[in-house]
Amino acid sequence: AQRKHFPSVNWLISYSKYTQALESYYNGFDPEFLSLRTKGREILQKEDDLMEIVQLVGKDALAESDKITLETARLIREDYLQQNSFTPYDKFCPFYKSVWMLRNICTFHSLANTAVERTATEERKITFNVIKARMGELLYRISSQKFADPAEGERALVAQFEKLNENLHDAFRELEDI
Repeated sequence: AQRKHFPSVNWLISYSKYTQALESYYNGFDPEFLSLRTKGREILQKEDDLMEIVQLVGKDALAESDKITLETARLIREDYLQQNSFTPYDKFCPFYKSVWMLRNICTFHSLANTAVERTATEERKITFNVIKARMGELLYRISSQKFADPAEGERALVAQFEKLNENLHDAFRELEDI
C-alpha cells in the first residue's frame, strides 16, 4: 500500500477476461490504444528480465537501449500505474487521459531508442545520459502528466498532452541535429 500499488496485482501476469470484448470500444475511442497498451506491457516485461542483470553487474553495464527501457518502465510504474485516490487529479482517470499519458511515455521510449540507434556508429553518440541531461525538463513533464486535473476538461488536457508530444518530437530532432 505504501508504494501505491495493490500488492496482489502483478502487472506482468494480470489479465482481464474483457479484453476482447472491449477492443471495439478501444478502437472506436482511439485506434492506437491497443498497440500502446501492448508496448507498455512489453516494456514492463523487458524491465523484469533486465533487473536480474542489473542485480548481478549493475545498471552501467547495460546497453543504452536497455537503460532507456528501465527509465520508461519506471515512468509506467510510478507515473502511469500508481494512483493516489486522495487527490482531485488522481481519484479517477478518464480514458482520454490514460491514453495520452501512455502515448507520451511510449513516444519518449521510441524517440530515445531511435536517437541512440541512429548515432551508434557516429563519433558523437547519443547515450541515455545525454538524453537525461538535455531533456530533464521534458522527463519531468512526462512524469507530471498525472497531475493534470480532469476538472480542467478534456479539451484543455488533450491540448497539454498534444503539446508535450510535439515538444518531445522537437527536442529529439534538435538533439540529433547538434
